[in-house]
Amino acid sequence: MTIVVGYSPSGQGRAALGAALRYGERTGEGLAIASHQYNDPEHGVTAAAEDEVRAELAALGAELSEIAVHSSPERDIGEFILSVVDEVDASLVVIGLRRKPPIGKLNLGASARRVVLGAPCSVLAVKDDHRPGEHVGSARA
Repeated sequence: MTIVVGYSPSGQGRAALGAALRYGERTGEGLAIASHQYNDPEHGVTAAAEDEVRAELAALGAELSEIAVHSSPERDIGEFILSVVDEVDASLVVIGLRRKPPIGKLNLGASARRVVLGAPCSVLAVKDDHRPGEHVGSARA
């Protein structure tokens, strides 16, 4: 089976990718990276290219043999991730969430809510991996 990861080059994306790598190494499952669109301050709406995703995987020390990168012009992140889940018959979906103030913790973002409620498999939601002093795009999962 396969683990699907919602990814953009952000703290949320790195956290999701790291969690999925750890889970995949433990279970022997491959990864399908759903590189979704995000708003880059320099380039506008874009998605991480396969070489960017593979560079991030290498930086995280990925040792999995089965890794596929999927991207799409689809603007609805939740729908795109769910389409990859269906395509690869995923056993798990991993998404990253932005840190929120205490009152905001009761509300998931629209894309995260869509994935959590619509996935036919388990969903692992992890907190972002924001590193102080680093610019984080406005990607939402």
